[in-house]
Amino acid sequence: MRKIFGSFLTEILLTTLLMVGQVEGAMGKMEVRSAAFGEGETIPADFTCDGANMSPPIEWSNVPKGAKSLAIITEDPDAPAGNWTHWLVYDLPPVLTQFRAGIPMGEKLSVGGSQGRTDFGALGYGGPCPPSGTHRYLFKVYALDAMLYLKPGATKKELLKAMQGHILDMGQLMGTYERS
Repeated sequence: MRKIFGSFLTEILLTTLLMVGQVEGAMGKMEVRSAAFGEGETIPADFTCDGANMSPPIEWSNVPKGAKSLAIITEDPDAPAGNWTHWLVYDLPPVLTQFRAGIPMGEKLSVGGSQGRTDFGALGYGGPCPPSGTHRYLFKVYALDAMLYLKPGATKKELLKAMQGHILDMGQLMGTYERS
């Protein structure tokens, strides 16, 4: 219990440090969308553990001009053990505006960038798989003023620490999923 609580507090602290005073101008100009589901809508089963478990198509716009890289964090804030990490991608080129469905698992991406280690213990996307109830899944895209140069397989904690002080803007798409 102490380990979970300590990890939760560390995550809150890192997230707060990322957001407070780190951004020039207003946050939230970036937009994140998916052709598979809209804001607050149900994520189709193909993108979950009940289907093909492939990453959904996502696209983003309004990336700030000073961006040097992009990062994506997908998480479930409703997981019983705390915020569950489903996908980490970083050091993406800032000219990239979308991912097609089914990004392969593995260290490096063909479009540039690396994938981190999820809470499933794998590199690459792990789809929604809630034990019960409806869960929210947050697809967050960050514009950063620097390359992070993290090795493939970085954890969310390592990624958040590296992002600290480098966030120019962030956009988010929220989808839901409930297992039947």
